[in-house]
Amino acid sequence: MEKIKAFKAYDIRGKVPSELNVEMAYKIGLSFASYLKADTIVIGYDIRESSEALADSLRKGLNDAGADVIDIGLCGTEMIYFATPFFDADGGIMITASHNPPEYNGMKFVKKDSVPFGYNSGLNEIERMIVNNNLPQPVKNKGGCTKKEIMSDFIQHLRKFYDPAKINPLKVVVNAGNGCAGLALDALEPELPVKMIKVFNEPDSKFPNGVPNPLLPQNRQPTLDAIIKNKADLGVAWDGDYDRCFFFDENGNFIEGYYIVALLAKSILKKNPGENIVHDPRLVWNTLEVVSQNGGTAVQSVSGHAYIKQKMREVNAIYGGEMSAHHYFRDNAYSDSGMIPFLLILQLISEEGKPLSQFVSEMISAYPCSGEINSEITDPAGKIKEIDSQYTGGIKDYTDGLSVEYDTWRFNLRMSNTEPIIRLNVESRGDIKLMEEKTKELLDKIRS
Repeated sequence: MEKIKAFKAYDIRGKVPSELNVEMAYKIGLSFASYLKADTIVIGYDIRESSEALADSLRKGLNDAGADVIDIGLCGTEMIYFATPFFDADGGIMITASHNPPEYNGMKFVKKDSVPFGYNSGLNEIERMIVNNNLPQPVKNKGGCTKKEIMSDFIQHLRKFYDPAKINPLKVVVNAGNGCAGLALDALEPELPVKMIKVFNEPDSKFPNGVPNPLLPQNRQPTLDAIIKNKADLGVAWDGDYDRCFFFDENGNFIEGYYIVALLAKSILKKNPGENIVHDPRLVWNTLEVVSQNGGTAVQSVSGHAYIKQKMREVNAIYGGEMSAHHYFRDNAYSDSGMIPFLLILQLISEEGKPLSQFVSEMISAYPCSGEINSEITDPAGKIKEIDSQYTGGIKDYTDGLSVEYDTWRFNLRMSNTEPIIRLNVESRGDIKLMEEKTKELLDKIRS
């Protein structure tokens, strides 16, 4: 079957209008509602210039398939994850390209109860209908559209996860990156005893301060500068659709997502001992230790939101974390959130009375890591096979790519789902020099 370039493993993403446009949006709406036999679909969109036109066209397609649309307007992806079960809808669609440049847009989909809808769970069927021009016929009884304001319900929902009475009057730099997080931060502000120092808080479709991707080193500087200037207790930055947040300590140091997984696990297990915590296989030792020390059980899953959410449902896990800064919560329809981690970390550092840098430096010295390093390779599968044959004597695991564990260090090597890229992660037991040596050794082999 011919492929549509914008259709990815978990969502749709492409340049507008060459790869994604209003005609395509209509066909997606018609096919999605028909495929799910949906009565009601929730839709929302981010701040991009193309979002409203795509939403209008998507809505027409959904209506022509007989589905009623609940339009929650400008929002973050996690508000779609919240609104779909809140309204007992049959599915939800978020129009966003998250951290991609302004000329891109896309769509993220869920089924009833915010169960993931990706390429292996129905998106491929939508693509097939469009490619084969085998679209459903518009029905006689078309659906309608209701606009709903749900920010106050969403803020109320967040209260399940934290107690404002246990948060100190901290000074926090919050960087929305001109995405949609600023709207939620403004609504949260009266609920919290903290002083928010807002950076790029206004949603702006032109992204005048760069694409909202805090993983790009050049995008971290404004948060760092504001922390130092205001002597803040910590900093937090969000991507464009704020389903991920990134933390900086009081010295302006960017914190690897790996260590945040352990901090969130600790925070949750303090209140919910004995629960299951799901994690990805890229970096694991720190997470395993913290979960064990705090009376939880660690459960490993393949990386990627569809797999993590499925594993969490299987084992009834209260929390799942990926080093990529995706954090999933059972009481949030097993979905990822960029606001809940922010609230949990505020409460954790308040309750324990020590700065974020202290938590993190203890973990870094115990388990230093390389962070994820990408290499473009013509034959990723062949390269992983080659590395597999070169590293013998360790414990091997193939849950997600290749993991090899020795007494004092370990690594994980995996392929990208969408690009000819290999991703490497290395960690050691308390030995930064060893971790750095092994990282260089592996990169030399990968790139030779």
